[in-house]
Amino acid sequence: MLSLFATVPMIIAVFLYILPYKKLARALAAAAQAALTLCAFYVFFQANNGDIVARVGNYENVLGVTLRVDTLSSVFLILTAFIFLIVTLYCVSERRSRLFWFFLFIWEGLLNGIFLSRDLFNIFVLLEAATVVVSVLLMYNRGKRSMYDGMLYLMVNTVAMQFFLFGVGYIYKLTGVLDMDAISQAAASLDKAALILPFSLIMTAVCLKGKCAVAPLFSRFPKAHGTPGAHAAISAILSGLYVKCAIFLFIRFADVFQEVHVPGFFLIIGIMTGIAGFMLALSQTDIMLILVYSTVSQVGLIMAGLSAPGAYSTMGAMYHIVNHALCKTALFLCAGVIADAYGVRDIRAVRGVWRQYPGVAIAMILAVLGITGAPFFNGSVSKYFILSGADLLVSGPLILINLGTITVFIRYSAMLFGRPEEGTTAVKIDRYKQTAVLILGALCLAGGVLGELSVRFLFNVDARVDPAGYLEKTAIFLLCGLAGYAIHKYCIHKSAFLKRIRSIDLGFRWICAAIGLFFAATLIVTSVVY
Repeated sequence: MLSLFATVPMIIAVFLYILPYKKLARALAAAAQAALTLCAFYVFFQANNGDIVARVGNYENVLGVTLRVDTLSSVFLILTAFIFLIVTLYCVSERRSRLFWFFLFIWEGLLNGIFLSRDLFNIFVLLEAATVVVSVLLMYNRGKRSMYDGMLYLMVNTVAMQFFLFGVGYIYKLTGVLDMDAISQAAASLDKAALILPFSLIMTAVCLKGKCAVAPLFSRFPKAHGTPGAHAAISAILSGLYVKCAIFLFIRFADVFQEVHVPGFFLIIGIMTGIAGFMLALSQTDIMLILVYSTVSQVGLIMAGLSAPGAYSTMGAMYHIVNHALCKTALFLCAGVIADAYGVRDIRAVRGVWRQYPGVAIAMILAVLGITGAPFFNGSVSKYFILSGADLLVSGPLILINLGTITVFIRYSAMLFGRPEEGTTAVKIDRYKQTAVLILGALCLAGGVLGELSVRFLFNVDARVDPAGYLEKTAIFLLCGLAGYAIHKYCIHKSAFLKRIRSIDLGFRWICAAIGLFFAATLIVTSVVY
């Protein structure tokens, strides 16, 4: 049954490509995706009773392809199936070519394969194939800017995956196996010094995939996620889901290489990434790029939570993976509706969204409150747990990251108010699009009101929210809100520093140099520690 999660989306893709009746094909594809989402929930409940293992070809031990579902991978399967279902609903009434739908569902199958596979070489192949699919989707409209961004994305990811391949080859030389579980067992008996190089190689690739390396952030590479030619749904999946694939692999490889993993190093990297991300987001004027760099900041927050010593921080980071996926998918889809309605993506030219499109505005408000950690919304619960498990030295930078996030979205929310320019006529919003974003917005609220239940349901952890502690975090949020408003009003527009940041546009060679520096830093730090 597990193999169906990889094969069914690809069958849907072929079916959409060859069936001549487009409306019927899309309706059937939506129904199949809904069924796949239900199957993901079924597997999730089964995984709560123990890991589910399937051996393709019935080979014993590590000779064949092993698919395994545990609590972590089952959550990612649900998240993937549900987000692709929402995206299908969002796009179902659009006149998109068969090729667009074909690549969209091929992408889903590849992602599911990554979450299920335990073989390092299979993961490499799936990641490479996903990179090609994403590049094609970014270049889909064939605009000059889209072609450049898509090719840059392809080239940079190709370089990053060479690090991954070298790491896989080296670990195979040391252990003679490619299965994660077998490698983990073999690594326990190896000299730690031998594991440092493959660990550094693989983590460099994984961190670039998730935008975790600080140096590459100051480049055009993340801009590919918000390139003008890309459909809003593609940007939503990239920032809402695809970067979580890298976080998933980070968790897996941190466990495989636990003998040489250095959480403190990645904690610092996460904090630096979080701060750099919101600074870059504040410097942007394109609504899509604001969201892209906000994702960079939130990935940094998640990385910091995963690397902090407290168990509550790790659990909060895990829950924030889900919360960020819902919030950011909603925000990107709302931004797509707004950009199409106004004909521009410049935040300074968009006003009066609440007056003209109240349904989209409600969904956007719910998602903004979720991503900023407003009380009773999903982000408040996950950020509460992250802060609860962090010591005083770590709490300060994490609060600073959230202050930056709040400031970014105070600026972003300016689109809701005011009046649109004269002559601007409201267009009719497709009911499917509006339904999709409202569902996501409602889940942002439900994930906060039912925060404890959600954590217990998803991760089988009995975590309690202390009322006094939650009240304290609420007070911190309100103070950050006041500070963010002041920063937005008195500092953002006059900041020459932010304008200089916005003008930074590093090329391919500089990005490759940054990747090399990150690899060197990881290698040196790990060697010093171990």
